[in-house]
Amino acid sequence: MAAPAANAPEPSSFLFGLGNTFLEIAQTAGGMGVLGFKVLARIVTFKFDRLELLRNLERMGVRSVPIVIVTALFTGAIMVLQAAPLVQRFGAHGLLGWGAGFGTLREIAPLLTALMINGRVGANNTAELGTMVVTEQIDALRVLAIDPIAFLVAPRTIAIVTTLFLSTIFADVLALFGAAYAGWGLLGVAPSVFYNGLTSGLLGIGDVMNGLIKSVVFGIVMALASCQFGLSVTGGAPGVGRAVNATVVASAAGIFVLDYFVSFTLP
Repeated sequence: MAAPAANAPEPSSFLFGLGNTFLEIAQTAGGMGVLGFKVLARIVTFKFDRLELLRNLERMGVRSVPIVIVTALFTGAIMVLQAAPLVQRFGAHGLLGWGAGFGTLREIAPLLTALMINGRVGANNTAELGTMVVTEQIDALRVLAIDPIAFLVAPRTIAIVTTLFLSTIFADVLALFGAAYAGWGLLGVAPSVFYNGLTSGLLGIGDVMNGLIKSVVFGIVMALASCQFGLSVTGGAPGVGRAVNATVVASAAGIFVLDYFVSFTLP
């Protein structure tokens, strides 16, 4: 009888790894849920630092405008570029505005904006909180009878959700602008024809609200994930790096998963 291969994985080790992964996901999701309730309690009772909120709105929102502009303009242009063969084949130039607007408003603008903000804001938030944990600044706040949730986490959560919501509105406008002039340059469709197709009645306020609701959901996930991983950092500076990487991956995965469920739920 042939001996089993020395490097062959044992079924027990595979099951152990699978179970360990499931427990880590459950622990992270549970921690985010508990943190979310704590943040909500501070927000509804207005027990959060207003100055910290304004500082984070400027740092997260205003400084993210350039990347939102670039992403949104090229997003609209890409939508037209992908639709160009079908528009030319069937001569459906009047439907270019509806096609670009439907995909942009409901899906592409909130999704890509969330991913870009996640890479810039979410990762930075985790790094800041993680550094405060390993340098014992969070413990110092508690010694001074300052609630870290009210002073740090709640303002950052509000700032991230607000930033993503307003950035999505901004991205919608810029993406449609980029799509209109990309259609003019690539297909010869005048911007007036594009906007007539956009406002012909096939698109409504529900399509706009669909994307904006998604932006709020994405912002909540991003804020809770970045704060949870930042506050649970262990292992010094290497732990901060691992937490930043975990934040980006977990937030992106959460955005795609929730995008499916929100799209399935909303009309």
